[in-house]
Amino acid sequence: MATCASYVSPFARYLKCNLISFNLVGGLKTFRRFSSLSQDVTIEKNMPIRTKLNPNTVTSRREERKLIRLGIFPIGSRRRRAAVKTSDNIPFEQLPYLCFQEARKILLEEREETLQKIKKQRLRISNLIAQDVSQIMGGQERKDSTLRSMKKYLEELKIQADLNDPIIKKCFEDGKGDMNKPVYRYLANEKWKSYHRKILVQRIEQFGIVPDLQPKFEPSAAVDLAFRRRRVQPGDYVNSRVSEVPARLKVQVFDKGERMISVIMIDADVPVVEIDNYIHRCHFLAVNIPISPTQTSLPLSKANPLTQLVIPWLPPFAQKGSGYHRYSIFVLQQPDGITFDVNSFKAKFSRDEFSLREFVHKYQLSPIGLGLFRSIWDEGTAGVMHRASISGADIVFKRKKVIALKPKSKPRGWEAKHAHPKYDAMLGKNRRPYSKILRKR
Repeated sequence: MATCASYVSPFARYLKCNLISFNLVGGLKTFRRFSSLSQDVTIEKNMPIRTKLNPNTVTSRREERKLIRLGIFPIGSRRRRAAVKTSDNIPFEQLPYLCFQEARKILLEEREETLQKIKKQRLRISNLIAQDVSQIMGGQERKDSTLRSMKKYLEELKIQADLNDPIIKKCFEDGKGDMNKPVYRYLANEKWKSYHRKILVQRIEQFGIVPDLQPKFEPSAAVDLAFRRRRVQPGDYVNSRVSEVPARLKVQVFDKGERMISVIMIDADVPVVEIDNYIHRCHFLAVNIPISPTQTSLPLSKANPLTQLVIPWLPPFAQKGSGYHRYSIFVLQQPDGITFDVNSFKAKFSRDEFSLREFVHKYQLSPIGLGLFRSIWDEGTAGVMHRASISGADIVFKRKKVIALKPKSKPRGWEAKHAHPKYDAMLGKNRRPYSKILRKR
């Protein structure tokens, strides 16, 4: 078999080579192009398009998560979306539910009664304004206080007239409320107080913002803090490279009218080795910034250097070993009709050893909002400090060993009896031999 295989294998190789050459040469001559199978089969181009999710009609949690991943948030509550989905595009106020329509009739009757009260209150206010001061007991001061209380009651009536209207609540849930109207400001304030304000107050107490920076503070405006696209919750750790750029604030006030505010960012944990204590550093200060219930966006990078910017943005940083630093961005309301001189402020204030208490007390400012975050040494802090020309990136803080002030007590009892060096070997102490000690004595 071995000899037969040895004779057959060269012959097989010869046939194989001839076959390959024939295929290569002859195949080129006899090559014909046939239609592919893909051309014989007709493919339907009108494939079924995936239905788009409507944020106004999604009802399942799975669809809600898909929308949120796309950056679209569902509108309103799930129960309201289910009602809209099954209503065949009927207007919300015309939904065919008997209880709903009967309840709307009662609410409309109550609204008419409240509107009559509003007319009477406006008439009383106009009569009081037209009345001479000499006819009022208490003079101008009594007249002004009465007018303030009457206008406050008028605002409460306006809120009461539209508070229970389902159309108003639907617009508020859809994010289409007009903040110029008192009812939408009231609903936004109640929503903020129900959750976000409680978290902020808890963080203020947890991190000791009161009394370290302010003797007392009751937030009355909602402040949303963000760096680029990242929204920061109160007390979050922020990477040093993220906070290198100026922050963007959204300040929502809940009372009507435009007012001027000042924005200041304070680092409350600046270590000073010479005094073995901490001081405060001002990282940003801007004044004369107008805001209103509808004008809420406040990018700190766009502060006017001539009329608003006092101290430019200094990136937050924490040196190695110094622990986390508390950074507080306070929104301070200025007195009515008062604007500050930026040039005089630049000459008076500096970054280091800035006292927020003195600043607020001296210029009669009212803290209304707060943005709070923390910073700690990370892998990007050294680069941030180098780009901002801040020295001290190579400094490492360590805890100093505290020497006990209590004097060393003398040995007593068993310890006193065995204090002689001859017991060192027995006790395992690493000392010189007892004979050398005696020789030295």
